[in-house]
Amino acid sequence: MRVAAELALEGCAEGTAVSADRQTAGRGRLGRKWHSEAGLGVYLSVVLRPDCAPARAPLLTLVAGLAAKQALEQMAGVECDIRWPNDILIGDRKCCGILVEMECSADRVTHVIVGIGVNANHLAFPDELAGLATSLRIETGRRWSRRAIQVALLSALEECYRLHHARGAEPIFEAFRRASSYVEGRRVVIEDIPAGQAVPTRGVTAGLDGNGALLLRAEDGTVAPVLAGSVRPEPGRM
Repeated sequence: MRVAAELALEGCAEGTAVSADRQTAGRGRLGRKWHSEAGLGVYLSVVLRPDCAPARAPLLTLVAGLAAKQALEQMAGVECDIRWPNDILIGDRKCCGILVEMECSADRVTHVIVGIGVNANHLAFPDELAGLATSLRIETGRRWSRRAIQVALLSALEECYRLHHARGAEPIFEAFRRASSYVEGRRVVIEDIPAGQAVPTRGVTAGLDGNGALLLRAEDGTVAPVLAGSVRPEPGRM
């Protein structure tokens, strides 16, 4: 992400991609660390230059999520779910994460860095992640070419990004609703809510708003957008 951001500031072309064999400072949303082992995962960052206002940039997280799901399903034959906004799950365990960071002026996006991390050939995880994470190798029983995964991700990202550019947000919203079991009618809890965000801590998901935020219906029937935070299934409820 850091190298891609430096290249973006230097004026590199849209679509410039940077990959790493491992990460020594891998990170995810909300300041979380990303578990990275040399030679086992895919760590890929792509520079995009969308012509949009900053408020519309979060849509690109949904674009990247759709692309990652599409790439992994088509390549590995696994069935993936998307936990809004950026976790790609196989079953209930995370296989891929996405981080989108942007540079902008007051009214326009200068560039966006889309970071995608895939657990490709991991056979095990640290104890604190063992029940939460999985890999393509664990799920399929075979090793995977990291280069082939990168190619599949870049191809799918280009396809989804072109769809967004040509037809706007609605096709992305519709595809994301179909791709994610978390968007509509899912009982969830919201963890790690940033200070100052007025959103219920639990409720039933009720779709997406016009900028891609998750809508949450509380027990009293009110609906509020979740702009940030971690969405998790409510324990013991579906």
